[in-house]
Amino acid sequence: MADPLDKATSKAPATLGEGCLSRYDPDDMGPETGTEFPDAAQLWEQLQQERDSGGPVQSVVLPRQPVGLGHWHPSVVEQAFEGL
Repeated sequence: MADPLDKATSKAPATLGEGCLSRYDPDDMGPETGTEFPDAAQLWEQLQQERDSGGPVQSVVLPRQPVGLGHWHPSVVEQAFEGL
């Protein structure tokens, strides 16, 4: 990153497909793009167990996402789920 102005820009990951089938390329995403969420599988399993047990699934309201970002930073998601 030799150009100091590069810090002030963002770049969306590459996409696969076209139109309504367009999606981010998982191979182009990683920790440097803010998409690393190591506890995602654990969170998904917990939510599925709560749903299957018939218990109430608590909803989480995330703060408004800044314009231009296509994903939530994992720290924002983790903070939203704290205490559940």
